[in-house]
Amino acid sequence: MRDAAAAKTDAANLKAAIAGQHTEEAFLSAASPGLVSLFFHNGHYPSQEAYLAAIAEAMRPEYEAVHAAGFILQLDCPDLAMGRHIQYADLSTAEFRKRIALHIEALNHATSNIPPERMRLHLCWGNYEGPHHCDVPLADIVDVIFTARPAGLSLEAANPRHAHEYTVFEQAKLPDSKLLIPGVLESKTNFIEHPDLIAQRIGRYANLVGRENVMAGSDCGYGTWVGQAAVNPDIVWAKLAAMAEGARLATKRFWT
Repeated sequence: MRDAAAAKTDAANLKAAIAGQHTEEAFLSAASPGLVSLFFHNGHYPSQEAYLAAIAEAMRPEYEAVHAAGFILQLDCPDLAMGRHIQYADLSTAEFRKRIALHIEALNHATSNIPPERMRLHLCWGNYEGPHHCDVPLADIVDVIFTARPAGLSLEAANPRHAHEYTVFEQAKLPDSKLLIPGVLESKTNFIEHPDLIAQRIGRYANLVGRENVMAGSDCGYGTWVGQAAVNPDIVWAKLAAMAEGARLATKRFWT
């Protein structure tokens, strides 16, 4: 790793930012080994497996630095979903499942020293405005995703191409050790979701996997590219405020 201190600097900056604030917990995101391999293709190692193993070892210090700082580690994993129509468009679904199993094996190895409950995995089909009609269905990969060590599973659930997929959990049983974090905010639109809609979205998942196993989230981040965002920053704050209100409504409905 060229700058081993960078993760510690990020953690120190976040600690300073939340000092004196009322926060239950905070997280820092990091690229998963598979994501690194998605954007930086192998031009040196004898096989993709060897390349993933090397990335896992290179990224381990960053992951452990986030954990040591007391933050939740979020592994960003568009390779496990977006990778289907980007890097591995020529593979069959069965072949893609085998490929992402290798990615998860590398992720699990790299995070072996971090408790699962101190991590979450963000499953992403690509935070870009487009038709998304080539996205791999959640049902085709969810059982493989469950084998990843992170206890939290964050996934796009407001994206109109995937908003219907809460029904996947009618058949796919959420493992007892997992927490589901469905996106209830669409991260590529300037619409501000109504709190009632957010409460409804939370409720769909709570009804299927249990109210104690659901936490509201955003589909993805709002600044995918440095200096460029699809959503006006002031509207982002309004969307987050709507999510907080929707979560309060859902809490009243499911916990009282």
